[in-house]
Amino acid sequence: MKQSILFVIFVFITLHLFSQEKAFFENPVIHGDMADPSVIRVGDTYYTVATSSEWAPIYPVFTSKDLINWEQKGHIFEEKPGWTSQSFWAPEFYYHNGRMFCYYTGRRKSDNISYIGVASAEGTSLRFQDHGPIIELGTEAIDAFIFDDNGQLYISWKAYGLDQRPIELLGSRLSDDGLRLEGEPFSLLKDDEGIGMEGQHHFKHGDYYYIIYSAKSCCGPSSDYDVRVARSRSFKGPYEKYDKNPILSGGGGDYISVGHGTLVDTPDGRYFYLSHGYQSGAAFFMGRQPVLHELVMTDDGWVRFTTGNKAVNRQPVPFEGTVQKKQGDFRDDFSGKILKVEWTWNYPFSDIDVSLKKRELVLTGNPKADNDYGTVLCLRPQASRYSYQTKVSNVNKSFKGLTMYGDDKNLVTIGIKDDRIEMKSVREGTESVLFETVMAKGKPHFKIDVEGGCFLTFSYSRDGKSWTTVNETPLDMAFLVRWDRVARPGLIHIGEYGAPARFDSFVMKNERK
Repeated sequence: MKQSILFVIFVFITLHLFSQEKAFFENPVIHGDMADPSVIRVGDTYYTVATSSEWAPIYPVFTSKDLINWEQKGHIFEEKPGWTSQSFWAPEFYYHNGRMFCYYTGRRKSDNISYIGVASAEGTSLRFQDHGPIIELGTEAIDAFIFDDNGQLYISWKAYGLDQRPIELLGSRLSDDGLRLEGEPFSLLKDDEGIGMEGQHHFKHGDYYYIIYSAKSCCGPSSDYDVRVARSRSFKGPYEKYDKNPILSGGGGDYISVGHGTLVDTPDGRYFYLSHGYQSGAAFFMGRQPVLHELVMTDDGWVRFTTGNKAVNRQPVPFEGTVQKKQGDFRDDFSGKILKVEWTWNYPFSDIDVSLKKRELVLTGNPKADNDYGTVLCLRPQASRYSYQTKVSNVNKSFKGLTMYGDDKNLVTIGIKDDRIEMKSVREGTESVLFETVMAKGKPHFKIDVEGGCFLTFSYSRDGKSWTTVNETPLDMAFLVRWDRVARPGLIHIGEYGAPARFDSFVMKNERK
């Protein structure tokens, strides 16, 4: 009898501890480089969109029912808008009059100046039509945000970021259809401290209008980005900056830096802030990943985050009973009719031609001028320790295989051309062949193992089972990080358009704690 009672107590304690464990989730809520996320709720569904920078398709879109489990649904644009060239940053969602709007930043094709455009879709169809540029003022206009003040729409943006003067957040009235500025722009908030100011979010609570914004350096290993707040009794200001800023930052913990996000409210009126953050350590090489923190109002009319002013991984779940799903692996046998939504390509450097035929992926393209390293098809890295491999289905005069890709002047690759297997590194356009051998027969398999986010080991195989390791000491490829994005693993084709690469399969296996 005594043993039975002890067993019941043990089971009760175990279940209690298990239920407590399930009451938390771990940031990031989306794994991989997804900077500047914007989030809205329409009905019972949350929608987020993020920067795509120099990768296509343009602006990845995800949906969720619970804010912590997200699924990619597509992109805003499959091809870049006609008025733009590149650098697609900081998209902002807004839902109004039964339409979903996306206000976005892109470089104007005629002069490469970054300005703000707008696209819209009926309802939540996510089939967006571009309406062209909406803000073409000054030497730069980026980071749009839309706010409804008692029926009057306003748009705000970052201005003067490239000028010899303080950065300002400017605002303007917006037409009811969301497609035109009305009246003259006005100043909302100025960067008097000279520390940067961008990524703003407006909301009203009680008697105050609030601007949550980001300051300092957004990008790269030395990023010290943080989150700040100002308030006013009028949307047009003047705004008072909080004397306890920043209200959220990295440094000395789970995150190097954090910032550029938006708030979304839950059906029961709580606020959650979805921003991006660089994780500390090896996880830095996954890039700026979406992280979620709950925000509450304080008794003195300011705001704070429930887990403190340091960005942290472990957070209480937004909704009782919610369980965070584990991050899975990626596998593609190329048996579908269309390319999987996770794939991205290097549009500034090559016009890609990719198709699925007879359970194979056919990859080729027309590289732009001054690009000697072809066309790539890549994924966002989703772990700091992972491996990826492929089987090449054809051999011809083109080079084909695996890559870790920063840009057209910075990459590493292992592949085959004719009967020669090569591993090479390209740094600032200078190529170094690190290994080569002859493979007279067979269709090779290639594999890259990644440790610590940037340490790579290369292998090849004739059968996908017995592997020959090329480099016993992992190569440090940290140099592949670009100023606003990390390197991506994937497939590569270098050669004539008429000599494509054919791949039988691709697998990326993530290892997590």
